[in-house]
Amino acid sequence: MAHLIYVLNGPNLNLLGLREPEIYGSDTLDDIAGMLEDRARELDCEIDMRQTNHEGVLVDWLHEAQAEGAKAVLLNAAAFTHTSIALLDAIRAIAVPVIEVHLSDPQAREEFRHRSYVGMAAVDEVKGMGARGYVVALEKAAAL
Repeated sequence: MAHLIYVLNGPNLNLLGLREPEIYGSDTLDDIAGMLEDRARELDCEIDMRQTNHEGVLVDWLHEAQAEGAKAVLLNAAAFTHTSIALLDAIRAIAVPVIEVHLSDPQAREEFRHRSYVGMAAVDEVKGMGARGYVVALEKAAAL
């Protein structure tokens, strides 16, 4: 049976491919989903990929990942990474390992992006690799 891995995406990631391509690249979220689906089949994993602009929805999906028996969560919380204690608490409240994902490297950007509440509870992080970072994170999740 394939391992279930949630891939959760936060605010403004629905605009990938259009939004600041010099920072985030030209791949869309659908392009990333296609890459992940292909690699997931090779790794005997099933992905459940979602995007929302609402913080509480991400919290609910983290809880759901545990209830559904997910092996791991890949979480690109976007701007909520740097602001959401609610996400930090949700990650700490579940037993499912969370891998933090960022298209860019927040440490190489504005100072307000240097603190990661998600990173305080995540088991690993992948950053600064563009869309390919999601595939790297999926490989890490499959290896857990």
